[in-house]
Amino acid sequence: MPKPLRIAFLVAPEGVEQIELTDPWQAVGGAGGEAVLVSTRPGQVQAFHHLDKADTFPVQEVVAKARAIEFDGLVLPGGVANPDLLRLDERAVAFVKEFFHLGLPVAAICHAPWTLVEADVVRGRTLTSWPSLRTDVLNAGGDWVDEQAVVCSDGPNTLITSRKPDDLKAFREAFLTEFATSKGRPTR
Repeated sequence: MPKPLRIAFLVAPEGVEQIELTDPWQAVGGAGGEAVLVSTRPGQVQAFHHLDKADTFPVQEVVAKARAIEFDGLVLPGGVANPDLLRLDERAVAFVKEFFHLGLPVAAICHAPWTLVEADVVRGRTLTSWPSLRTDVLNAGGDWVDEQAVVCSDGPNTLITSRKPDDLKAFREAFLTEFATSKGRPTR
């Protein structure tokens, strides 16, 4: 019997778009996996409904102590402030890079590819995002497309991206399929 998937959700202490956190989170749980909230500080993270404060969620692991090898994949929810804060945190960026180095799948929605740009992992890859990130993705060497969900398997791991909350169904289906077929955590 295969082990349940253990998926990291990396978010900043504030600014994550709530539906882009909770919808994929529930999808992982609904598929029998374990979703783990990782942040740059202990305590709670403040989610938002666009610009309005929404719910708070407890941090389960701090990125300074988290290791990608302990997970089967990574989800980067969006929101404008969330990825902007993450890309300023060296440990958060290093955590993202570690998933790519290990060949583990990564999923990012909306503005989350900003963190991928900072981690220098979009070069030569096709991805989508919120439209305003198009130039950032292109300048970082990626190929930007306007599609609901994009699965890019160029390189040792798979990158799954999506544009916005309206695309969550396509995003969810794409990343759950890729996470389930991934080789999973490397052996230690």
